[in-house]
Amino acid sequence: MIFLLGGHDLEMSEIRNMLEENAVQYFDRSLSWSNANLKEYEQELAMYGNKEDISIYGVELQEKDFDLIPSNYTRIDHHNEISNHPASILQVATVLDIPVSRYQQLIAANDTGYIPGMIGIGATPEEINTIRLLDREKQGVTVNDEELATIAIENRTIEQGVIVVKSETNRFSPVCDRLFPYEKLLIYTDDELMYYGSGKELLTENFDSEISAGKMFHGGGAVGYIGTKRGLYPYKDILEIKKTIIQLINK
Repeated sequence: MIFLLGGHDLEMSEIRNMLEENAVQYFDRSLSWSNANLKEYEQELAMYGNKEDISIYGVELQEKDFDLIPSNYTRIDHHNEISNHPASILQVATVLDIPVSRYQQLIAANDTGYIPGMIGIGATPEEINTIRLLDREKQGVTVNDEELATIAIENRTIEQGVIVVKSETNRFSPVCDRLFPYEKLLIYTDDELMYYGSGKELLTENFDSEISAGKMFHGGGAVGYIGTKRGLYPYKDILEIKKTIIQLINK
């Protein structure tokens, strides 16, 4: 079997460690969430695709606009229409038939349920802080991103019960972590937007066509997140989506 790895974060980093520890072949293009597409692995698919003796597992790779998915390819993910699936790291452990450690359970809970997910499995404050810090680091959050998050939070507004933050960096996790716990949080830049909290399922219904078109995504369950893919909407559309979200969750 071989694995094709998607966008880098703490979960993907630990999946890579699991594969290495179990001597399983993988390919890692060092992708970000924004370009984690199956098309990035066309060379590997051409080499190993449609071979009965090899199983290919793509981990959190978008398949939009990719028509030649091999017969021996299996998708591992837990976002959008399969957001009720276990965390990808747990799915990989099942494929490899190996147990998961406490650390890996925390990573899984963080990836599918954020801080509430970790609290739900009895995580201590120290464990939560460790996992969140590591996740930000693996996502590429810099010291400058952390500083910009602090400034953005100081300038936050409240719009109909929603905490609204205009960010100067596309790294949103430092903002989320500093403001937790929150019920309704919306963060945006000139070309990207994310909403976190209650009412998410109503939003996924409203933006179903955009999600199906690959322009928006969601995950994390009923109080998870929904957002736009970076660079696909002009600023005026970002503001309109922001307005729509605030209106919908206050109906």
